[in-house]
Amino acid sequence: MIELVLGGARSGKSRYAEQQALASGLPVVYVATAEAGDAEMRARIDHHRQRRPTDWTTVEEPLDLARVVSEAAGRRHCLLVDCLTLWLCNVLFDKQGHLQAERYRDHSDALCKALSAGGQRVILVSNEVGLGVVAADPMTRRFVDEAGFLHQKLAQICDRVVLVTAGLPQILKQV
Repeated sequence: MIELVLGGARSGKSRYAEQQALASGLPVVYVATAEAGDAEMRARIDHHRQRRPTDWTTVEEPLDLARVVSEAAGRRHCLLVDCLTLWLCNVLFDKQGHLQAERYRDHSDALCKALSAGGQRVILVSNEVGLGVVAADPMTRRFVDEAGFLHQKLAQICDRVVLVTAGLPQILKQV
């Protein structure tokens, strides 16, 4: 079963996804996509680390999620990916902020293919960023557009899609 958990910043989406992973009864492999580029981001990463159970395995992978998902295929565990929005930033833009559209398409296609072939329990966490006003700058508009396209693509292959708002999960899709 593949589940996509969407929500805004501080909506409770990660906590919800972690609860779902625990409820699976399977060993959990937590895939972290964040890179600590500044003190505030380091603090966010530390907060997530402290909240995780000590028996969970953590894999830090900012770019090659398809490889991680493929390597996990067929194993009896729950793969929790947090979060796709940071992964999208990592593959869509290089370290200087330049658009890497071709690299992103390759990574996105490979991820969807790996998820479709996997057969294991996967929970994907991502920020829903398309609910606000249209951004003023082209880079942000491109990011919001690509996040929306990615979520649509993933929602098609996911068995369950949940939107978390104010800590409350709302089921959008259940197969």
